[in-house]
Amino acid sequence: MSFVLSKVLWPLLAPANFLVVLGVTGVGLQLLGGRRGRRYGLMLNVAVMALLVALTVLPVWDWALRPLEGRFPRPVWPEKVDGVIVLGGSVDTSASAAWKHPVANHAADRLIEFAWLARRYPEARLVFTGGSGSLSNPEQVEAPVARAVLERMGAPVERIVFEDRSRNTQENAAFTQELMKPKPGETWVLITSAYHMPRSVGIFRKIGWAVLPDPVGYYTGLADDTRFGPNLAKDLYILDDAIHEWVGLVSYRLLGRTDAVFPAPE
Repeated sequence: MSFVLSKVLWPLLAPANFLVVLGVTGVGLQLLGGRRGRRYGLMLNVAVMALLVALTVLPVWDWALRPLEGRFPRPVWPEKVDGVIVLGGSVDTSASAAWKHPVANHAADRLIEFAWLARRYPEARLVFTGGSGSLSNPEQVEAPVARAVLERMGAPVERIVFEDRSRNTQENAAFTQELMKPKPGETWVLITSAYHMPRSVGIFRKIGWAVLPDPVGYYTGLADDTRFGPNLAKDLYILDDAIHEWVGLVSYRLLGRTDAVFPAPE
């Protein structure tokens, strides 16, 4: 049920879509709301325009994303690693199905890191975890597309276990644990986007699986390079990811899937 609710509610809560909803509401009030409604509608539309200006000229996306990306540092690599897990989210299943060709997306750094670690630790067990996160097209599964991408990268796909049932990060962790059966004291690396790492680590900790975080795919750069300038479309796109993650952190804590709202390094 939580999976379905997240897919239904998030499109309304995403910053770009939410601003559209507010703008349409303001126009509706101005057209149909009578004298008082016109006043409230005007106030609402002025607020929407002010927010758009602020999001255009201020690096709000950076302010929202930087704490997430900086929560877990880059790892110090041990001599031995028992296993490497890479979370799904790095391929476009719809485009891949449409063009009959494996298509990676903006999170492709996850697969690049995975292939590199597979070569660095030739004895490590390897697992990709990712099914379908789509309500309308559940048959479009990530695992076979990721396999095709990794093959083209020269990764040792014969060593990789592909978990293809999970629909979200909670199921990534649970199904992978069921599949790989990690032993106490083993060192398992977890690869995902840096902004997604706090929630991911919290979920794995909750099910009793200690992992070595390997954050990749950063959006933010040097603090001195923080951009003040008009680039609304890109900024809203990145802000969507940041807000989605903050909402996910709070909701997963409320659902008991993590032990902390903002998991930190131990």
